[in-house]
Amino acid sequence: MPCSTRRCFITSVSIIFLWLFVILKVPWEIEDQQNVMVIKGQVASYSSSKDQRALEDWQDLTFKYMKKIQQRRKKFLTVGLSSVSRPEGSNLFYTLDSLFRASSKAEQKHFIVLIHLADSDLTWLRETVARISSLFSPEILAGQLLLIHAPSDAYPPVGGIRNDTYPGEFYSKQNVDHAFLMSYATNLSDYFLLIDDNVFCSPNFVSHIRWKVTNMNSNPWVLLEFSNMGFLGKLFHSRDLPLIAHFLLLFYKEKPLNRLIPHFRALLVQQNPILCRPFLFYRRVSHPMFDDNQKTSTVKKKDSYGPDNPPGTVFTDMKVFDVHFPWEAYTVDESFFWTYNVSIGNHLTVILSHPVNLRRVQVMTGSMVEGEYPLEKGEVELGYTPERMPQDCTSFTLLGRLLEGQLDQEIFPKNIGYNVSCVRLVVKASQVGGLMIRHISLWEEKAKEKQGVTS
Repeated sequence: MPCSTRRCFITSVSIIFLWLFVILKVPWEIEDQQNVMVIKGQVASYSSSKDQRALEDWQDLTFKYMKKIQQRRKKFLTVGLSSVSRPEGSNLFYTLDSLFRASSKAEQKHFIVLIHLADSDLTWLRETVARISSLFSPEILAGQLLLIHAPSDAYPPVGGIRNDTYPGEFYSKQNVDHAFLMSYATNLSDYFLLIDDNVFCSPNFVSHIRWKVTNMNSNPWVLLEFSNMGFLGKLFHSRDLPLIAHFLLLFYKEKPLNRLIPHFRALLVQQNPILCRPFLFYRRVSHPMFDDNQKTSTVKKKDSYGPDNPPGTVFTDMKVFDVHFPWEAYTVDESFFWTYNVSIGNHLTVILSHPVNLRRVQVMTGSMVEGEYPLEKGEVELGYTPERMPQDCTSFTLLGRLLEGQLDQEIFPKNIGYNVSCVRLVVKASQVGGLMIRHISLWEEKAKEKQGVTS
């Protein structure tokens, strides 16, 4: 490489200074017939060796790859997320599946997904890349999915945290992880959407975002928020990404990411948050995610007063899509079942594996905060004496009717809660538009008895 070219490269990297450390992590060679460039990163040798020639080769490869990326036609949106290994397992693959399934083929042409695999565990990196390559090879070959990895040598020290009440090492690394992610994404698209690796996406979220951005043309903005959960669902102008990446590197030790972002927004003279409803992104389950109320990074124990939800199978005659399936209404996390245009008589039924004695039933429809997409008229029934063909119960009794899309009821008289085999949500009036069945929660009588013994 001529000296002048190398000097220009080093100068440009010093201006942006994050790209110097970004490397596409592919542990083996992948043949691509559609002009997809392969970077073979030797992380182990890079971490242990300071060989100048190896560094120059890596810089050359990174520069060529970045130049090829920048020559692509810009997309409307980059969806960026950072992922690390976790003892309880990762939901990264489910998140990717939700992103692509929630988008039509036409919408997928207008966004790209960028993942920063931000863990130094080589085994996890290889396994994760292999699994993503297997599950999402069409998206990779179409240029809709990019993976990057920053080697551990690129990270600044995370010691010397000022506030010992917070898991500073965790959020310091998290801030730097996202600084790399945002810096790399600068020239990929016009807008950048920040999510995490543990989310459900509402159907057609890209079209919703495009509609909101179009309507905001006459109102200057720095940050639009499509979720009220931490840093999830935050939309930036891509032109601001180098600034926020620099900001995160300057203050990575000071505060968690979800508290630094509002400061950045205020610095760019947007004083108040702009919440865009309905929210489009929801967390799937709880794992160690830092927020303002969390004082430790350990996984919280299950709430002893939470629902039991005994094993069962969910059936429905409502419309089912490739995202947000019926069974997700019966989980104890933040997933949900999404459908639309329901008719009178439609139902969602939980058929329990074995008859149980219930003391409480809770059915929640509509979004959690703004309460949109509820079931306007519905009732909950308890069923008995299951039959196999078709799978259903032979008799039902009314438990109660939904009020503003919700029912939370202790079972009385108690005898109607004995030997329950089915819990059925029934639509009592046709309604047009979306319907979100957030969860069906069941408490068994035996759980209450155990609590009485131990108290």
